[in-house]
Amino acid sequence: MNKIEHVGIAVNSLSKSVPLYEILLDTSCYKTETVASEYVNTAFFKTGESKVELLEATDDDSAIAKFLEKKGEGIHHIAFAVDDILKEMERLKASGFVLLNDVPKKGADNKMVCFVHPKNTNGVLIELCQEIKWI
Repeated sequence: MNKIEHVGIAVNSLSKSVPLYEILLDTSCYKTETVASEYVNTAFFKTGESKVELLEATDDDSAIAKFLEKKGEGIHHIAFAVDDILKEMERLKASGFVLLNDVPKKGADNKMVCFVHPKNTNGVLIELCQEIKWI
């Protein structure tokens, strides 16, 4: 794992939270995106070498909606950038970690992603991210 790629924060409303984080981080939201497969709208901010991703549910049965119902707004996950997501997934599986998906899937911000089950990481949802490179 190379670095923390971003911190994901679950929010009830992007329309309310984006202006708040623009003031808080003293930077503009550089990208919003819908990830239909995850039933989520996202908004990204860059501060220094780090990013913050806000996540808003688009469906009451989505993982973000369930998180918000159970825990309220707050940190949802920490994402780490990796060079080879398949190799990192194999390394983690061999070490006994449970992955939430068997193959990487398309995530937001031009990334392939995989999540590590929080029961293996002291309750923290970990996301692996690899930049999708266009040849």
